[in-house]
Amino acid sequence: MKILITGGAGFIGSNFIRYWLNKYPNDQIINLDVLTYAGNLENLRDLESNKNYQFIKGDIGDAELVNEVVQKGMDLIVHFAAESHVDRSIMDSSDFIKTNVLGTMVLLDAAKNNGKIRFHHISTDEVFGALTPKDKPFNESTPYAPRSPYSASKAASDHLVRAYFHTHKLPITISNCSNNYGPYQFPEKIIPLFITNLLERKKVPVYGRGKNVRDWIYVDDHNAGIDAVIKKGKIGETYCLGGGQEITNLELTGRIIKLMGQDRTMIEYVADRPGHDLRYAMDYTKAKKELGWEPAMSFDRGLKQTIDWYKAHEAWWRKIKSGEYLEYYKKNYLKR
Repeated sequence: MKILITGGAGFIGSNFIRYWLNKYPNDQIINLDVLTYAGNLENLRDLESNKNYQFIKGDIGDAELVNEVVQKGMDLIVHFAAESHVDRSIMDSSDFIKTNVLGTMVLLDAAKNNGKIRFHHISTDEVFGALTPKDKPFNESTPYAPRSPYSASKAASDHLVRAYFHTHKLPITISNCSNNYGPYQFPEKIIPLFITNLLERKKVPVYGRGKNVRDWIYVDDHNAGIDAVIKKGKIGETYCLGGGQEITNLELTGRIIKLMGQDRTMIEYVADRPGHDLRYAMDYTKAKKELGWEPAMSFDRGLKQTIDWYKAHEAWWRKIKSGEYLEYYKKNYLKR
């Protein structure tokens, strides 16, 4: 099978490529990524000599390039590429609309116009809005109620994907996942930010009083879920992939601090994010029932493994935090 992965130099995409090639070593993967600040080819340095892996630098909004790549005989498109940081979307939402909405449209058109290629779209729990402490977790029937420019752009892309299924009979599936964590995550996200800050003896910034609740899923549990949707999922359907690990941000902070042998004096409370959703939680009953999938990694074990990974890969995250890697890729990957 020949697969186009968009955004494969990012956190989840790069882990997915490694997961897939480990499990299906005879499949061919083309990784299309424009290498924005969060795209890092060092995530996939160990695969550069793999004959079944190819990287192409390019923007999913470039219709000519996307068609050129898709016409190489793709059997499947797995669409990870997205602007994903809520804080950045609050400061400026334009890139989120360009990439998450218009870029998705370009990919859908290419899939539609080149033999109706099987299309799997990666989405988020944030499209469903926010839960109160008493609400049941999100599921596939939960109405959309996005509350940030980021989640609104992802909701729009989900609707587009479904529209191409209904209007053009494009064979699609969608998965909505809860918060991912694990190796190679860009250190502006909460878990790697807190780990790397503590490794540098810096305080960790907690929004408000840290009462916001998130459901966490280890990245390879998520990848196994995507695999299950691709292999066993019903065309036109959505599957929620949750971790079953609800925890407040303050509790999460406490666990990281404890695992790293430090104390709560390292916590710095900062002004809350505008429109900060109180709680996300995901019901993955449908995926368990129809696909036989459920998360395997406990949060304590996954968190320890993640901390150990960042400790062992200090050069990787220090280069990112300093901005050094951006200059390297501008110089070496300016042309596709």
